[in-house]
Amino acid sequence: MEFTAGGRLEVRITPADVGKRISVRRLSEPGSVGGKFTDTVGVLTSWNDGVVHITRRDGESVRIPEHTLVAGKVVPSAPARRRGPAASYEELARICARAWRPVESERLGDWELRAAAGFTRRANSVLPLGDPGRPLDEALSYVRQWYAARELPAYIQTATGAEGTEELLCAELAERGWEREVSAALHVGALAPVADLDADVSRVELSRSCDEAWLRRYGRAGNLAPHVSKVLASGPSVWFASVPGSGDTAAAIGRCVVDGRWAGFMAVEVDPGLRRQGLATAVMTALARQALLDGASAAWLQVEDDNDGARALYGRMGFAAHHAYHHYRHGGA
Repeated sequence: MEFTAGGRLEVRITPADVGKRISVRRLSEPGSVGGKFTDTVGVLTSWNDGVVHITRRDGESVRIPEHTLVAGKVVPSAPARRRGPAASYEELARICARAWRPVESERLGDWELRAAAGFTRRANSVLPLGDPGRPLDEALSYVRQWYAARELPAYIQTATGAEGTEELLCAELAERGWEREVSAALHVGALAPVADLDADVSRVELSRSCDEAWLRRYGRAGNLAPHVSKVLASGPSVWFASVPGSGDTAAAIGRCVVDGRWAGFMAVEVDPGLRRQGLATAVMTALARQALLDGASAAWLQVEDDNDGARALYGRMGFAAHHAYHHYRHGGA
């Protein structure tokens, strides 16, 4: 990471660069383990009262006392992608939203308020793709009231780590007491390599709808069955995969939504007693082959930060992280 100009370290950023992606070097805190300097890359979200706040790609906010800075510069808004299909954040956000539709929604400017009786945060959160059409505090007040009227907590889904993501909104929400509860990463990859995997798909059954055995393996229906079915069936072209089990519950399941060139994979679940037998790979492969027939060429999926096993599996299939996304909950909800 090069900060020098003519051999000298320089701080080439100012408060006027708020909203830009920057790279800084600072003196390490006294007593910290490691070298003399610490480097941080992310979006400059504020610079007030002698404190610099930077939001990193993973959504973490870093607080840096201004007096510890020894170098800094503005860098390109997003690093060049090394693998996987090219896509903007907004394109992927809209594709993902169409693959997991709520039961009820309302527009607030460019924001979409979504509700599905509490079934998943994705279907019960605001998708803020642009300007809400009113001052932020007024928009957030409306959001809180809208969800309170439905006896739901107020969530806003944001993203970080790519061009066009919402680091500034994340900082504004945190400043107003909204708490980040869940973070995940959206991964993208080419579809054909998944379809070409050497997997035994002979037991995988594909259907346009999910049956009771599929839902029992999914295990998230509870008392919300009608809403679950509506969300799961939503999307331009939906496919369900199932591997029959020994009883009335499927051994493995998966869901795929084809939308133009994109195929999205969700709800890949395997009986804990049958893991490491290739069932998840078989489900993914069968769905990928069907998605190719439907005209897709690129793939996406979402993995929560603490799911190391899934990240490893999808990495072997050729998926790479595109951006991180987060759910912020209003502290008073």
